[in-house]
Amino acid sequence: MPAEGPRDAKLNSRWLTVVGIGEDGLAGLGDEAKQLIAKAEIIFGGKRHLALVASFAKGEARPWPVPFDAEMVDVLALAGRNVCVLASGDPFFHGVGATLARKVKAQEMHVIPAPSAVSLAAARLGWPLPDIDTVSLHGRPLDLIRPLLQPNARILALTSDAAAPAAIARLLVELDFGASRLTVLEALGGPNENLRSARADAFDLENINPLNVLAIDVESGPDARILPLTVGLADHLFDHDGQITKREIRAITLSALAPRRGELLWDIGAGAGSIGIEWMLAHPSMRAIAIEADPIRAARIGRNAAACGVPGLIVVEGSAPKALARLDTPDAIFIGGGGSDTGVLNAAIKALRAGGRLVANGVTLEMETLLLARHVSLGGDLTRINISRASPVGSMQAWRPAMPVTQWNWVKP
Repeated sequence: MPAEGPRDAKLNSRWLTVVGIGEDGLAGLGDEAKQLIAKAEIIFGGKRHLALVASFAKGEARPWPVPFDAEMVDVLALAGRNVCVLASGDPFFHGVGATLARKVKAQEMHVIPAPSAVSLAAARLGWPLPDIDTVSLHGRPLDLIRPLLQPNARILALTSDAAAPAAIARLLVELDFGASRLTVLEALGGPNENLRSARADAFDLENINPLNVLAIDVESGPDARILPLTVGLADHLFDHDGQITKREIRAITLSALAPRRGELLWDIGAGAGSIGIEWMLAHPSMRAIAIEADPIRAARIGRNAAACGVPGLIVVEGSAPKALARLDTPDAIFIGGGGSDTGVLNAAIKALRAGGRLVANGVTLEMETLLLARHVSLGGDLTRINISRASPVGSMQAWRPAMPVTQWNWVKP
């Protein structure tokens, strides 16, 4: 009997096998994948996947519970035993592999992926993957596609069902991207694979397979709602009642807040929600909580967030500092409204994590006095921002200054 090699020893230490299965079913599984499935004591997966391997699997088949257990309690309870998990396509592309990796060390898993739906779609279309934007809309709001709608962009969207392509087409028409070319790629990699195309403004495809990927070749019209790839979005992109951090001040404020991947912002006195929205637009991992006392403005923030493609922004209706209780610890805080109350600033300073950033803008003498005092006692940077805009004076133009803004920027020791 041959001696056990280093690779065999590594495989033996991995109690969890994760196997990706494509639409081609057994035909797409290699010998190694089949052998590992056959040796497994317990096999988890969807009913369809379990049925595919039933002819050679010897272990106990366990369908995923409904609703799906994102904590993987049943799988983790079997740690150390020979367990196999079946997944669709690439388990680490919006799949169960990513869920498991948060619970199980990589050294304890042996993963055999199949091509992802995105890889298959790119191959069918001849689209280089580095040039494509991808988004998962599986069980998520369609609004997430909005920031990706840039002129001449190519997008691959993972959808939830047969209705999603038509719903996305309607959204594109509403935003003046009606000339965009949509291709529905159905049941990729299987015997029922099918590709069909139509313009967004003439979308008439029917009987779409629920297992589909939508490819979008973006064409923008003259009135297309394009979200620029920089901070300081135009004020008209937000619905507001005048209570909004204006474009130029917003750009300076976001620069001071210095967003970093995966961080959480508290936007206290959020108004129209523009600061929190642009914070989240910086990267898909960003999180923000908008705290707003006025119920009409709070509802408006939610609509603005959806319209700007960040529906995950959390809106807390209530007055600070009371409304700040029991919120997740922030990495950064912006105070744009209600900050003249010393209690709000004290609560924000106390809640901020060590190393976190606090930026407060003041336009009233009372708020400016408060910020001056905190600058004296705590340090940080104090900046006066003056913006003037040209406007008509009779038949000519003159500068009209906006209200100056005093900004305090502080990093908590």
